[in-house]
Amino acid sequence: MSGVARRTVVAAAGGAGLTVALAACGGDGDGDGGKNGSGGADGGTEVVEENAPLAMTADIPVGGGKVIADKGVVVTQPKKGEFKAYSSRCTHRGCHVGSVADGVIVCPCHQSRFDANDGSVKQGPATQPLEPTPIEVVGEAIRLG
Repeated sequence: MSGVARRTVVAAAGGAGLTVALAACGGDGDGDGGKNGSGGADGGTEVVEENAPLAMTADIPVGGGKVIADKGVVVTQPKKGEFKAYSSRCTHRGCHVGSVADGVIVCPCHQSRFDANDGSVKQGPATQPLEPTPIEVVGEAIRLG
């Protein structure tokens, strides 16, 4: 085999290996490896209802909440049957808040704390409250309002 032919074979093999590696690392970005029907072998996409629920009321504990980072929202239930929502982006540096418990929304980046009842700052470094997000509760579903 001549030097040119050998280089051609090596380059082709390297390109094929790169293609396999990229395909293995690719995925559809939802972290499930395509198991939930999004982005299968045909490259299709998941059909999502335009106003699909953010959460179900049973998912939101009283005095707590749920961060829905992919929608940029944190939903809380300060009192039984009362649901509120805010932007999940901390007003200090824009990190997503990480948890809600005991009436407090906590940003993991710099430990700012916000009141789950009204989004106000309970502890800095943030100085501005979380931006309210309109929601509606229809039956057991919580949707963007």
